[in-house]
Amino acid sequence: MNTEPVRLTRFARGAGCGCKIAPQVLDEILAGSPQENFAQLLVGNGSRDDAAVYLLDDGNALISTTDFFTPIVDDAFVFGQVAAANAISDVYAMGGTPTLALAILGWPVERLPAAMAAKVLEGARAVCREAGIPLAGGHSIDSTEPFFGLSVNGLVAPGHLKKNNTARAGDHLLLTKPIGSGILTTAAKRDQLQGEHEPLLHSLLTKLNRVGEKLGRLETVTALTDVTGFGLAGHLLEMAEGSGLGAELLYSRIPVLPGLHIYLSQYIVPDATYRNWKAYSGKIKMEEGVNATEAFQVLPDPQTNGGLLIAVSPEGLAEVQQLLRDEGYSDYMEPIGQFTGKQEAGIRVLA
Repeated sequence: MNTEPVRLTRFARGAGCGCKIAPQVLDEILAGSPQENFAQLLVGNGSRDDAAVYLLDDGNALISTTDFFTPIVDDAFVFGQVAAANAISDVYAMGGTPTLALAILGWPVERLPAAMAAKVLEGARAVCREAGIPLAGGHSIDSTEPFFGLSVNGLVAPGHLKKNNTARAGDHLLLTKPIGSGILTTAAKRDQLQGEHEPLLHSLLTKLNRVGEKLGRLETVTALTDVTGFGLAGHLLEMAEGSGLGAELLYSRIPVLPGLHIYLSQYIVPDATYRNWKAYSGKIKMEEGVNATEAFQVLPDPQTNGGLLIAVSPEGLAEVQQLLRDEGYSDYMEPIGQFTGKQEAGIRVLA
């Protein structure tokens, strides 16, 4: 009798947000479905934002989003936690408050036991409970690969709504989580993740980005997004190009997960890293002193439930830093770059 534990990641080609459709393919898909005009639609697919937003009345707007992916960890309970936290993050990235979630489950019922799917839902419920919202239902299908996620609704006062395309030249950039989850989860899938690195990785993957709700109330926070499958460089490009700006990134200040360089030295890089880099490398210029080989592996690393990327005006920097300190983000108060006027390269990477 086989008593080996079932490893969820062995049943899927991709992992987490790394299984997103490649940026250039997504461009092609969306080009064929332009956004229709609705007066109350404040944010739709006309911009590359984190969620749709619909104006209900003068004091309330509805945030609606969905996010799901294939297993990024082997433990079913933790997979449910990660997928739920990642989906809820889109509401926080708009400056909103989540209110309700529905589950989206694909499960290969002839290959994986139903009890494991129940564990996935249990993990998701635990995170929804932490966010103060019900997991109120959902939909499931019999699929060839397991996948899970949520459809999440939230609310935001229109004046507190944060978009990803409203940054201004001179704004500072802050990031609330370290980069490297794609690399470390790939190491885990290859049985090369060192034991001491797993607890921190799982902690970050399941950590709610609820500070986004408080950032939404600050006028000096001019733009906001979360870093997910397109990597830090991809989501920063979305912010810069959407705002009609360029950006400078200080490579030495980018926070990275402990152990990252161990795995890079072993050439452990997700396949999606190459896909991401191919899509936008022509818009990035590495300046003198930057380790370009390493940066190529770090900047496009696909993140799952990554940190919030914050654009804050110079006069509001101290206020945002104080908020981050109060909310337990003391390690992420240092700006990692700034927005500039439009330039030849979308992002200049400085040492």
